[in-house]
Amino acid sequence: MDSVTDATDVTAVTATASLEVSGLAFAYPDGHQALFGVDFTVGRGERVALLGPNGAGKTTLVLHLNGILTGGAGGVTVAGLPVGKRHMAEIRRRVGLVFQDPDDQLFMPTVREDVAFGPAAAGMRGPELEARVMKALGQVGMAEFADRPPHHLSFGQRRRVAVATVLAMEPEILVLDEPSSNLDPASRRELADILRSLDVTVLMVTHDLPYALELCPRALILSDGVIAADGPTGELLSDGDLMSAHRLELPFGFDPKSVRGRG
Repeated sequence: MDSVTDATDVTAVTATASLEVSGLAFAYPDGHQALFGVDFTVGRGERVALLGPNGAGKTTLVLHLNGILTGGAGGVTVAGLPVGKRHMAEIRRRVGLVFQDPDDQLFMPTVREDVAFGPAAAGMRGPELEARVMKALGQVGMAEFADRPPHHLSFGQRRRVAVATVLAMEPEILVLDEPSSNLDPASRRELADILRSLDVTVLMVTHDLPYALELCPRALILSDGVIAADGPTGELLSDGDLMSAHRLELPFGFDPKSVRGRG
């Protein structure tokens, strides 16, 4: 009975997985091996932090998730679709990357046009496009700024618009690169509230360990091109030996055991 239940559970998890990475290994043309066989699965609706020191392979891993980098061993599957040439357009719609610098994503005269860019390029027009744009801006609390030039906004507001440009494509998974960097405390809190409210899978690459603890119930530690740990964020951050071994440091005086993650 138990074995049947377990098998059913495993099948259910696999069926609903937003992201599956299996045996992913990659070396750059200069011979530098960045990934040595990475394996993990992220279920639909999970919020997972990807932690690790500089040079661990985090950027290389992220660039495989929507096919910017290819050609290594192993594979990546997004919502059941293998990342590769055959499904590339759909994969890039389903995997929304939010870069560390919002100005890398905002280049149109108005906020509305920036958020409309992706869906319009995919063929959406008229009232349907406008509805999609306003829905995405509403999700990040920026609807009233639709007609403003992005460069007139604060840094925190521009980051929220950058998130909206990705949400407008209705992605399966939102991949955020250092989302809290350069934000003042109020903007940091606003973004956290937005990310908690979204009905989307989140993979958050960050050095901000308290932010990871607050937002992501689960964390992965990538170190030297392999997954060194995978578990509840609070447990990993409370393991001093693990943290030290992989060059991760909490802010001075911060005790992860004293923080109740808000999930």
